[in-house]
Formats: sequence, structure tokens, C-alpha cells
Amino acid sequence: MANYSILSREESTGATAGRAMKPKSPTATDLLEIHGHRGILRSSENRGTHSVFVQLVAAVSFLLIINIPADAAAVPAVFIFGDSLVDTGNNNYIVSVAKSDFPPYGRDFPGGTATGRFGNGRILPDFIGEIFGVKNLLPPYKDPTLQMQDLLTGVSFGSAGAGYDPLTSTLTGSITIEDQLEMYREYKSKINASAGTEIADKIISTSPHFILLGTNDISNTIRRAQYDSNTYTDILVELALDVVKVHSCPESVRRNAPQKLHGLGARRIGVVGAAPIGCVPLQRILGGGLLERHCNEELNEAAKLFNSKLSPAISTLNQQLPGAKIVYFDIFTPALSLIQNPAPYGIVEVTRGCCGTGTIELGILCVVPGTCPDATKYLFWDSVHPGEKASRIISDGTFDSASLSTLLG
Repeated sequence: MANYSILSREESTGATAGRAMKPKSPTATDLLEIHGHRGILRSSENRGTHSVFVQLVAAVSFLLIINIPADAAAVPAVFIFGDSLVDTGNNNYIVSVAKSDFPPYGRDFPGGTATGRFGNGRILPDFIGEIFGVKNLLPPYKDPTLQMQDLLTGVSFGSAGAGYDPLTSTLTGSITIEDQLEMYREYKSKINASAGTEIADKIISTSPHFILLGTNDISNTIRRAQYDSNTYTDILVELALDVVKVHSCPESVRRNAPQKLHGLGARRIGVVGAAPIGCVPLQRILGGGLLERHCNEELNEAAKLFNSKLSPAISTLNQQLPGAKIVYFDIFTPALSLIQNPAPYGIVEVTRGCCGTGTIELGILCVVPGTCPDATKYLFWDSVHPGEKASRIISDGTFDSASLSTLLG
């Protein structure tokens, strides 16, 4: 059975060891546990004669959650879509070259478990869940051991290797953003069946939804050969808007298209820009040279161009969708700031990852070479992904209080 309960300080390891966690508001799991009903909520096929009782327990749990004072930062759930920065294990359950469910990944995770997260410990979704006081481990939707109480407080639909561009996902066998949305539709059907439509609609409409994609698209070498940066970033922005609402097609087609996030009931949507992909160790080698290892500024400029177009486009959506809060979140600036000025955080290495030589090792290539003794001194865990310590710092910088207040306002 999956265990996605809130971690105590003692259970935190690696970069989080000894650091006091923020006080957490009760989750649906905690409330069910308190009332002796943990494990009662099941998927729809197990409802049987318990269906009325299940809906009652879910309703009481949800009402308790939404009545927690605002300063406890209580939202019922957190939902995340995206790529490897937010994949907490969905790729474990598909055929893909983008996997990390084996050591040394998870070296500093509670229990030393390789969960499918691309890092040595917790990653961005876990810290986002913590920021909102929901839970410290955000589970992957595809985990077959998830119970209904896990689903009620949110999941990640992210898939390592994914992009807005379907081709980007195809190259690694990842779950496309359209298929992630289909998983979300399935999720909604499950909680409708178990908790009732009213409760399900309330959870979805009041919970934050985050989309973190685009970085893999920026580094897509096939598209870079086909399009100049200006043209391709225009395409990516259209694809990004299409995740929120049916956008880039004629009205006649739009009427019959599958519903997107807003059409499915989401009203608090955060769209995260592209990260400074040109400064990850792998791209330093490919674009900056083995010896110099400078950032690949061509990729960084493309990411900045994409972000400069995405931000105002997101603002326009708010005008088109009254009642919704759709907010752009800047991950590029805090990530680049950490890369350029790591010393205040005790990080000494930003050009190499902790795994192997730190230059090209990623995924299965991390298995043999060994890892550095102290991952907290390294910004990157492998040649692409930040370690747990850097993920926390980047999360705090990206999901700042002002932006979150706008999202939840």
C-alpha cells in the first residue's frame, strides 16, 4: 500500500535533515485516520454498500479542510502536470527511456528508495505540496497502490521527457500532455464516483493546478533544425494555452474537442515558464565545450524568449475566462540566480552533477559510476536535474508569496 503521509522532521533525510518542516494543515488522509476510517475510501469498483458512507466521510473531511484558517494555507489538493522536474514516478509504469526507479536515484529519499523521482530525494512537487500544507510527498497518479484518500489531496500527472510539443514526448516515450489531461479526466471520474459530484467539483475548483513544461521543447534538436526560435516559441505558447482551454483551432472544431483544464473545472491554474536549460551540465558540454563548460546561451535565450511570450499570453487568458485565476510563475530567474550565486546556500559545484563525472550521466547512465559523498554541495544531482537541496531553493523562489496570493485570491 502506498504511504504518502506527511513526513516528520526525523523522517527527512539528505538535504532536509535537521530542517524544521512548516506546520501542516490536516489532509484528507489525516482526517480519515483520526476518525478511524483510513483505507475506507476506495476506487469506484469497491464502493458496494459503502457508497453512501464513503460520500459522507469524504464530505466531512473536505468541509473540515476548507474551514481551516487561511493562515494555515489550507487548500484541499494540489495537481501538477509536466516533465521530469515534476514526475514523481509515473514513468515507472510505462515503456520509456526516461526512468529513474533504480539506485542511485533516491539515495537521500526517506528509506533510500528510488521512487522514479529524478533526484537524490524529494523534488519540486513535494515542496509545492509542502508550501500549501497538503502533504510532503505528492504521489504519481499511475501508482496502482493509491487509495482514495491519496487521490483526494492531489497527485502528479507529470512524465519525464514530456513537452508541449507532442514530438518532444514521443522521442522518449513519455506521456504527452494530452494524455496527462486524459489521466486527469479519469481522476475526476474516480472522485466523482467515490466522493460525489459536489465534493469533487469543489476540490477541483479550489485546488491549485500547476503546469511545468517547455524546457524539453526548447532543447529539442529536431525542432531547432526545423524552426527558428521566434517561430517555434510562438508555436509553444499556442500549445501551452491549449492546455488551459481549447484554443488553437477553429470554433467548429473547438466545440467537439476534449475539455481542457478550465473546461474540466480547474479555476486556479499556475503556468510555469521554461528553466535555464542551457546551464545544466549536459548542455554545458554540448554547447559550451568540455573544458570551458559555459552555459549554452542559445538555449537560454530561447527559453527567455518563450517566457517573455508566455507571460502576457497567460494574462490574456484571465480576461477570457472570468472567475479563473491563471498565473505565470517564473522559474528561470530563481534557478539562474542560484546557478550564478550558489555560495550563500553552501553549494560549491554548479557545472557538474553529483552522479558519475557529472557531465553526461543521466538515467541508466548513473547506475555504474558512483556518486559524490555530499549531494548538498552540488546544485545538480545528474547532468540535467537539480538535487533535493536545489529543488527546495528553486521552489521557494518560483512559488513566491505574491504570486501564490494572486493564484488563490
